[in-house]
Amino acid sequence: MPLSEDEQRILREIEANLSVTDPKLVQQVSDTTLYRHSARMIKYAVLGLIVGLVLLVTTFTSVLPLAVLGFLAMLACLLVIEHHVRKMGRAGLESLSANRGGALKGMFGNAGRRGRDRWQRDDEDPS
Repeated sequence: MPLSEDEQRILREIEANLSVTDPKLVQQVSDTTLYRHSARMIKYAVLGLIVGLVLLVTTFTSVLPLAVLGFLAMLACLLVIEHHVRKMGRAGLESLSANRGGALKGMFGNAGRRGRDRWQRDDEDPS
């Protein structure tokens, strides 16, 4: 159901008042998208995964409870990564790669096609 003219006018007034009273919030909200938030969370989770792995490897033989804590931290980080990758989906990855000049697409986008081309059999009959 579309907004009426009066409702659209009120919404524009609210947006204008918000821009005047808190421009920092307006800038932050306009810059932050679901994809950027998910990408940021994935970066932090990968960092946590590495820290958990280092903790696990360095304390496994000396302090077993600390090593178990490192393993649990790794597990939690993997779950966060999985959750945010699912949330982003293919559209989010394409959006991020478009914002970075196709860096992600260039890194991973042609890998499947190159693999198929490399292992593709000729379907021609030898007779």
